[in-house]
Amino acid sequence: MDLTSTAEASLRRAVDFVPQGLAVFDADLHLVASNARYRELLDLPARLVAAGTALYDIALYVGRRGDLGEGDPIQLAAARVETLTSTASTVSQRIGKQGQTLEFHSSRLPDGGLVISFLDVSARVEAETALERANANLEERVGERTATLMRVNSELESARKKADAANRDKTRFLAAASHDLLQPLNAARLYTATLLERAGGSELGALAHSIEASLNAVEEIMSALLDMSRIDSGALKPQPAPFRLRDLNQKIAVEFAPAAREKSIRLTLVDSSAIAFADRMMVARIVQNLVSNAIKYTRPGGAVLVGCRRRGARIRLDVIDTGIGFNRDQHALLFAEFSRLEQGARMAQGLGLGLSIVERLVSAMGLTLELASVEGRGSRFSLYLPRGKIEKTVTAESERGETATSLVGLRILCVDNERAVLDAMEGLLRGWGCDVRSARSLKDIDKDGLLLGWLPDLVLMDYHLDQTSGLDAVEWLRHNVGGHLPAALVTADRTPQVRALAEERGIAVVTKPVKPAALRAAISGLATQRQKRR
Repeated sequence: MDLTSTAEASLRRAVDFVPQGLAVFDADLHLVASNARYRELLDLPARLVAAGTALYDIALYVGRRGDLGEGDPIQLAAARVETLTSTASTVSQRIGKQGQTLEFHSSRLPDGGLVISFLDVSARVEAETALERANANLEERVGERTATLMRVNSELESARKKADAANRDKTRFLAAASHDLLQPLNAARLYTATLLERAGGSELGALAHSIEASLNAVEEIMSALLDMSRIDSGALKPQPAPFRLRDLNQKIAVEFAPAAREKSIRLTLVDSSAIAFADRMMVARIVQNLVSNAIKYTRPGGAVLVGCRRRGARIRLDVIDTGIGFNRDQHALLFAEFSRLEQGARMAQGLGLGLSIVERLVSAMGLTLELASVEGRGSRFSLYLPRGKIEKTVTAESERGETATSLVGLRILCVDNERAVLDAMEGLLRGWGCDVRSARSLKDIDKDGLLLGWLPDLVLMDYHLDQTSGLDAVEWLRHNVGGHLPAALVTADRTPQVRALAEERGIAVVTKPVKPAALRAAISGLATQRQKRR
């Protein structure tokens, strides 16, 4: 099989996984090929999806089934074929067998053939209908008397309280879901840290550094997305602090240089010694979205530049591209959720959430975002940041001294319900010279006799265990090993409630994905704590 045949076969298989039904007919309107979704949405028998089937026969079948409404099926089928083929391209809707609304797009091919694609748009139609009903009743509601208005206000207040409660529930759900989302990333980070320590300054070490940088970028993106719900509910507050824009540039270079190279786009990041005062994670998320869009909507051979200028007491951080641009009338549409400009939608896939997230983050931090664009020539997005100052202290030196503390011989018990996390943690800790034992639950500790003749100096405990919480598990261990057993809760749950409960019980908290330097510092602190109590 040659490469062309292999590519065509791969394409045919891939088409079966797109959400739209898709069929291609020849100039005589006989079926050439269709995907699985086409057969599923139309609920067609096998004989009607065989190559060579006439479009009219398919229309007649669904007409006789009642999909095309009441009337003579022959006439209905002929009218349906006319609708799909009357012009170079058509858009039409009809009701499917299950009562769903199907939207059809048909286009004539240069050789006279026909391409038909369609999708279930029932949810969208229902939303539009609901909106039309609301608009129809608007004038009547405006004319209601004062008493009615007070009743409506009372209902709105009740609805607001329900919405607030729903937001809180959503935040709690996302906090719990983040545990499962971040577990594989946590294991990957620990494995990478072990690889870094073993590879040293070799070429493999440089590769491991790049992997670590990429994992850091993934972690920050996932964390930012999980925090979006807390922004909407008001639970997440910006934590401004001084940070170097040079560090931000380095993150952008690691994350987006490969994508730029792949599209033959020149990505330029202008070095700067400027220091901004804002929430570093939120600013990074904003710039990541802007650079991602710039690369996505810039044609091959174009350029994207990230740089900053001092503007009085502020810093103007620019993301400039030579992409498709947009006109002033489209500014509002840019920041709407699930909204994309027509030309952009043709160039690249996406959900249209990037700039909506940017707008939320800018608003949450009280910053200013400025945009300028010329359609067909490019765009400039400018984020204005307050200037900051980093005081020179000996903190970094003291932290390095603590991190360098020898952990050789330290007995550590690790408990996590994910075996991959335990394996990665064991590899890292043994590389530091620790005596490590691990278990997935308290039951396993007892069953495997891990504490027979061996008592841990400290314990690293996951919060979400299968049979109990990590906090209760620490209490059980302290009851069996010693009330002063130092412990750290290693968790992806970042809610204030969990942190407060841990502090009440004298348990440190290390968040997942675990940063090796932070983990080592926490272990050193727990070891020092144990020595002081002896």
